[in-house]
Order: sequence, then structure tokens, then C-alpha cells
Amino acid sequence: MKDKYFIDTNIVVDGFDDLQPHKEISLAHISNALQAGQGMISLQVAQEFLNASTRKFKTPLKAEDASLYHQKVLFPLCRIFPGLELYQPALKVMQATRYSFYDALIIACAKSGQCTILYSEDLPNGQHIDGLEIVNPFR
Repeated sequence: MKDKYFIDTNIVVDGFDDLQPHKEISLAHISNALQAGQGMISLQVAQEFLNASTRKFKTPLKAEDASLYHQKVLFPLCRIFPGLELYQPALKVMQATRYSFYDALIIACAKSGQCTILYSEDLPNGQHIDGLEIVNPFR
């Protein structure tokens, strides 16, 4: 069985940045996640991406384009819907690592999805947290 993996928001965002030298790597991870079914995101990642893409991109996505991307990519990958049951694990991760609550929630979501890999360029590459390895795919 292949390892399940979680994709952090920054990987999805980088797939839209033409100036990003790692754009193709980001797109490959997203494409593989859609095709092989081993990759996933959480509602938090979808929300953060939609906010960034419609407000913070150099050329923001129009609402209809963001909606299409949501339907074709984010919705099929979204398997974790954070609720109160994930806050305690996130707070434990936050206490153990000193990460922000939102970074800790990403880790808690990845663990909830039984992922063994978390792809993120924002967290320390190679760190292991309770069976979850953080991997910067751009290194």
C-alpha cells in the first residue's frame, strides 16, 4: 500500500505562481493526489487557498475561476473537515512543537487522515511527529 500524504496550502498556492521555480513539482503532487487517490487536503487548506487566490495573488482569480478550481481539484482532495475533535490534538502538537495553532491544526488533520507524509515548505523538512514526516518537496 502506498503512503497517504497531506498537501499543505503553500504547495497548492505555488502551483499558480508562474515565477515559482517549483511550480511543476507542486502541480505534479496535486495531479498525483487526484489520480492515485493517496493525497488529501483539509477544509482549512481549501479555505486558505480560496482566500489567497481571490485576494492575494498578483492577479487574483475571479470568483467563477476559483469556483471551478474548487469543484475540479479542492473538493475531490478535501477529506478532512476540522471540528472540535481535532482541536485537542492540534493544541497538543502546538504545545510540543511551539508551532502556531493553524500549523498544528494542519498536522492534526494530516494525522487524522492517517497520512505518513505532510508536504509543506513552511514547516521543518525531515521532522517526525508521531509517525508523520514533514517533507519539503522542493529540497
